[in-house]
Amino acid sequence: QLQLVESGGGWVRPGGSLTLSCKASGFSLGEYAIGWFRRAPDEEYVEVAAISSSGLSETYGRVVKGRFSISRDNAKNTINLRMRNLKPEDTAVYYCAAKSESTATLTPTDYDLWGQGTQVTVSS
Repeated sequence: QLQLVESGGGWVRPGGSLTLSCKASGFSLGEYAIGWFRRAPDEEYVEVAAISSSGLSETYGRVVKGRFSISRDNAKNTINLRMRNLKPEDTAVYYCAAKSESTATLTPTDYDLWGQGTQVTVSS
């Protein structure tokens, strides 16, 4: 069974940091571009970051650029999202997603397989 599982979410104060992980099972992440998206209650998906299958290309959503960084560890079949200087408006469920193409994109409909999400809450 092909599956993505996110972890690392939780509560953090404004200005704090968290690292989310996305682990694949049933397939090798090294052949897929991976994206991170988030969604707050009653809102649409917001693009966060994406990385190409080679790891050589990254792209970031406007609201997180300069604060978040995406990386891949193909040996562990895992994608990490390092989040710094978190703000209350970053509060959302964060999802990773995979697409069977090499190019990193920030369009949710490009992605075929989604994880269940991990909650991130930023508050004082």
